[in-house]
Amino acid sequence: MKSSFYLQIENSTAHRHSRDELCEIALSSTKALKELFLFAFDIGNKNHFKACWSLELVLEKDITLLLPHLDTFISKVKLYQHDSALRSISKICLFVSKSKKIRLNDEQEQVLVEACLDWLIQEEKVATKAYAIRALYNFSKNQLWIKEELRTILEQDYSAHSAAYKAVAKEVLKKINK
Repeated sequence: MKSSFYLQIENSTAHRHSRDELCEIALSSTKALKELFLFAFDIGNKNHFKACWSLELVLEKDITLLLPHLDTFISKVKLYQHDSALRSISKICLFVSKSKKIRLNDEQEQVLVEACLDWLIQEEKVATKAYAIRALYNFSKNQLWIKEELRTILEQDYSAHSAAYKAVAKEVLKKINK
């Protein structure tokens, strides 16, 4: 039997109010938070992307809530394919890359770097690519080889993308070239 929170996620919309409401419920209830993670990680569920929307907001407020679920997140990150889920998952990768509270081991970091590189070179939506670019730049502070790889990709792909992509690429290339 599906819980009322599960049904709320299932019936949610992309509207900010809907996502904020689910975020607040998850932040106020350990049970709901656990359910949100399980739903977001259930890639076979046709509505998993809706849980990802709210999970993104939860982790934006407190990235440490990911810690008990970090291994699962790492193991699933490359499996997401739905555009709406990828946008949120790539943003969560950005949060992880910026976090001083989450310490990744070399293997975990490598998985996230590979996922971000894949999103960058594949035909993904611009928001997913933008978050991946920023996350890769953050990861490049520990792994210097990423800067060269990122520079090459951004310079090669620059002219073929939208204004939004170009803005992020220009911002990150400026940081890389300093």
